[in-house]
Amino acid sequence: MAINFPISNSMHQFSFLTASDAVAIEALYQQYNNDPASVDLQWARFFEGFDFAASGAGSKGGDARDVKVAMLMEAYRSRAHLVSQTNPIRPRKDRNPGLALEDFGLTEADMDTGYAVTGGVALRDTLNRLQRIYCGSIGIEFQHIREKEIRDWCKDYFEQRPEDYGFDLEKKKRILGKLNEAVVFEHFLHKKFVGQKRFSLEGGENTIPALDAILRRGGELGVEAVAIGMAHRGRLNVLANILGKTYEYIFNEFEGIKDPDLSFGDGDVKYHLGFASQFTWAEGQELHLDLVPNPSHLEAVDPVLEGFVRAKCDMLYNKDYRKILPILIHGDAALAGQGVPSEVAQMSGLKGYLTGGTLHFVINNQIGFTTDFDDARTSDYCTSLALGLGCPVLHVNGDDAEAVVFAVEMAVAFRQKFGRDIYVDMLCYRRHGHNESDEPKFTQPTLYGLIENHPDPRRVYSNRLELSGQVTADLAVEMEEKFKALLQDRLNKVKQNEVQYTLQPLEKEWQVMRKSSYEDFNASPQTAVTQENLAKVIKALTTVPDDFQVLRKVDKLMKERQSAFEQGQINWALAELLAYGSLLLEGRKVRISGQDVVRGTFSHRHAAARDERNNALHVFLNHIAPGEQGAFSIYNSLLSEYAVLGFEYGYFHGFPKCLGGLGGSIR
Repeated sequence: MAINFPISNSMHQFSFLTASDAVAIEALYQQYNNDPASVDLQWARFFEGFDFAASGAGSKGGDARDVKVAMLMEAYRSRAHLVSQTNPIRPRKDRNPGLALEDFGLTEADMDTGYAVTGGVALRDTLNRLQRIYCGSIGIEFQHIREKEIRDWCKDYFEQRPEDYGFDLEKKKRILGKLNEAVVFEHFLHKKFVGQKRFSLEGGENTIPALDAILRRGGELGVEAVAIGMAHRGRLNVLANILGKTYEYIFNEFEGIKDPDLSFGDGDVKYHLGFASQFTWAEGQELHLDLVPNPSHLEAVDPVLEGFVRAKCDMLYNKDYRKILPILIHGDAALAGQGVPSEVAQMSGLKGYLTGGTLHFVINNQIGFTTDFDDARTSDYCTSLALGLGCPVLHVNGDDAEAVVFAVEMAVAFRQKFGRDIYVDMLCYRRHGHNESDEPKFTQPTLYGLIENHPDPRRVYSNRLELSGQVTADLAVEMEEKFKALLQDRLNKVKQNEVQYTLQPLEKEWQVMRKSSYEDFNASPQTAVTQENLAKVIKALTTVPDDFQVLRKVDKLMKERQSAFEQGQINWALAELLAYGSLLLEGRKVRISGQDVVRGTFSHRHAAARDERNNALHVFLNHIAPGEQGAFSIYNSLLSEYAVLGFEYGYFHGFPKCLGGLGGSIR
């Protein structure tokens, strides 16, 4: 279809159309029709709006005002998150979203007119609807995503939701119940263990209903295991009210009664520990849960979690990433200020490291230690690293429990469908200072004046349900009193049933291992390798297929390997490859990873060779003795097109069959 753009002064208000002519625009439109991804993203947005306008009410020519209205509607989808009501404590900062009528050459006189792009509905009513959807408790960023299918899915999921999210009364009571557990647990610890650090979740308690919703929605969508990585804040609450760690156990840690074998040293032990549990839904479905230990600070756990999930997925779930869901819980200041999150995010789509998409949940209390967000980052959001990777971001008001639950359920659905990372940025606040003995008013007196008078998220939600007539005030009070009594019983040593847990296969392997004793170090273990096995390995390291043409220098290298072996003059690089080969002959799996692992930093390793004619890859150690060896995996970012090289990928650190004295992924 031809575009009949009226070329007039009104067109010059659009910066990207200035000085353009209709012929050029029509040529660009034809290019867009052939391949939407081939034109600039801003032009693609424009043509999408034009097509929508042209399809409505039989419009044939793309009236100039229809185009303006279409662009205004797209602007709401692109930038309304900048004005969404996501901050529970203070007004949003003015980030000049450019959503005023005059920004699009429209006036109040246009508001009561129906347009093709609005389906004949008055512009006023259309904008009211867009404001309800995009400017409420959730702001969404998705228009930066390159793939139209993903943009359309995000738009449809977000715009087609019921106005009240469609939650029934039972679901609302469950949300209130989980909020009650989160709030009362923190209050109880605050009163019983005065002055002790616990890195309270107060102000961000909707984290607990959010995680509960993730587990349940994930289970419905095929998730069989969930692994969580997080720093300190809220960790005790997550352990108690999500993973089911007994309150008695947590109270013992506050009293100083702990198993030293499970700790990482004195001090902040209780909010470094990991935990594993297992839940069975009413339908009989089991869900394995892991909280990964984090003995270091903040985001150091991120790559640990991803490696843990990759190993489980490869070795337990047959590389079906939909069966295991990684969740990273961030603080806003750490996510924006530390390098680890960005580095891990950049690896999320690489074939050697992908885990099928991570759900990132940000407990955004708008302050890092003592620094307000205005002094902590340049970007609009702490999640801005997601934009360059094509990941959606949902910003949600941490006081709106139902909005939080909707956001995380959308995030789980997105991850399960597209296998890509997604970020949920829950804006909340920190009730106390950096820890419970810190005075935050020293640096933020105005902000903390607002916070100390602000009702907790449970009170906000129970008031909302009471006002709507869905629950009575008595129900919230009854929930609180019952839970307080339960906690007091736990503190009084009344036993709580521990969550039943069935060890997974990889965990069973650890159970049969014994710990070392002093006697083990009195003599060195036998580590010798037979000459016969070394001969098999060196043959593999010096042989390529008959139809494989290696570079002359590589051919020379193989001859030098053979000569060095025969003369007993083995250098470090050859010794390393011989060691790997001996492990493979024992049935071990070996994986080396990094940017230079094929050749080695100094071109010393040469674990694989290329055919100089067609770039085909030959991995020497995968041709030792058919049927006898394990699997040798090379991952190099330059070889990322080789997702599978005829062997199985798998991290080998942390699993007894794969130890072999190497201790982790070789770097």
